[in-house]
Amino acid sequence: MYRFLLTPRWWGINVFVLLAIPFCVFMGSWQLSRFEARVDDHRSAKEQAESARTQAARPLAELLPVDKSTSGRRATATGHYGRQLLVPGRQLDGRDGYYVLTLLRTDGGKALPVVRGWLPGTADAAKAPKPPAGQVTVTGTLQASETPGDNGVSAQGGLPAGQTSAISAASLVNLVPYDLYDAWVTLDTADSGMTAVPATAAADTGLDLKAFQNLGYTGEWFVFAGFVVFMWFRLLRREVEFARDAELGIFPEEPGEPEAPGASEKPGSGSGDRPERVQDDASTPVR
Repeated sequence: MYRFLLTPRWWGINVFVLLAIPFCVFMGSWQLSRFEARVDDHRSAKEQAESARTQAARPLAELLPVDKSTSGRRATATGHYGRQLLVPGRQLDGRDGYYVLTLLRTDGGKALPVVRGWLPGTADAAKAPKPPAGQVTVTGTLQASETPGDNGVSAQGGLPAGQTSAISAASLVNLVPYDLYDAWVTLDTADSGMTAVPATAAADTGLDLKAFQNLGYTGEWFVFAGFVVFMWFRLLRREVEFARDAELGIFPEEPGEPEAPGASEKPGSGSGDRPERVQDDASTPVR
């Protein structure tokens, strides 16, 4: 009864199933590992942020380039404040406002973007406090350059002079006349009249939409594997039923098969007998 499994058609089906199931399981396991890695990164980022508050600040040069292990660390740098810019469209505690961003020109020649604080309302250069004059030493949390369009960072262009939508070397290179570090610092203590900006987690370390997409893809791949198994058993069952019916001499009727002429008429009951009966009746004399 199961000899049909050796036919070329079923060889193809079986090979497809044997390849599809491990592939779906592998892809589901890989997506699950991606989700678990993001969970671990999120946990590590929280622990790092908590430990960074108690750790001593380190020189900026020791923490560059910024990566997952150095983002959120406390850094210190010395230099002179230069040009000041505003970063509009930033919320803090549910209120709209803007960052006051000042470039610190370090002794190494490069400038470090420093967020000195946050102010509520519409960006206004007249309301932003001027930076201290002379040489200063700043201490704050090191952050990686922002990417426009990610994590709430605006990708808006055409801003007024003296404003930028993102804090990154790529966004600031055309606004200031000096070389820039590919990083920025938010001060531990904001300058007078402003609110300190809290540090954010490093990229790809939070339980964001991408993390839950990985979890959703995990479920999809395992569902695909189960569907392949289900369809294989369904095809097998149907084939077995056909083989069993064939052994019993039961064959499915072909749709649209025409009936044989006269098959539905009984002998002697058709219209062919009527003329003879009429003729006999006509030859019988009337008395």
